[in-house]
Formats: sequence, structure tokens, C-alpha cells
Amino acid sequence: VQLQASGGGLVKAGGSLRLACVASGRNLEYYSLGWFRQAPGKEREFVAMRRSGGSTYYTDSVKGRFSISRDNVKNTLYLQMNSLKPEDTAVYYCVARDSWTVAYRTESSYHYWGQGTLVTVSS
Repeated sequence: VQLQASGGGLVKAGGSLRLACVASGRNLEYYSLGWFRQAPGKEREFVAMRRSGGSTYYTDSVKGRFSISRDNVKNTLYLQMNSLKPEDTAVYYCVARDSWTVAYRTESSYHYWGQGTLVTVSS
């Protein structure tokens, strides 16, 4: 499985971006898919995850602002980011695993990682 993330860029605080992650090599319809991010000088952290059945999970700091979705026909994962803040500045990584786990906030739970896309939010 290969994951290719895109959609990052420079945006002003309060603006929006939509990240996309295209998967190839396997249909990920039954996979759990998500996003992590790593801000400069900080550890990588969980952002959001969507199970194959549709349940979604978010870290508290993005609830109400970010929305994760997937298009199983296009084998693509999305992260709609609204009301962006400077503290959202980070490299965003899409991730995938082939089953559900309660440890979905943990990096090591994911089998596949995309290359990352940089999001910069200016104040």
C-alpha cells in the first residue's frame, strides 16, 4: 500500500485547507484511515481517524474545526480543515491500518504512512 498526501500550503489564520491522501496498491475500503501531524520541534501527534464503518475520532484541539472523510470509490482520504490557527502549522501525515484498534491514537498502530504534506498557518 502506498499513500500519497497532498493539499498542504500556506494559509492565513481563520482560513481553510483540504488535504487529500490517495491510496494505491490495495483497496482500503475496510481499513481504518487517519491523519497525524508533527509541528516544528514537537512530537508527532494524532489528529483524526475514520473507521471503515464511518465512526470518526478527533483530537480535542481540532474538534469542531476539522472533518475527516473518505471516498472508497476513489480510494482517497480527506481532511477538511477550517478556522485554521497558527498552532495547526505542521507536517500532516496520512496513515492506514487494516483493522480497528482501541490504540488508534498511537503511531505504532498504523501499518502504512504517507510522505507528509506541510501546512503553514500565518497569524
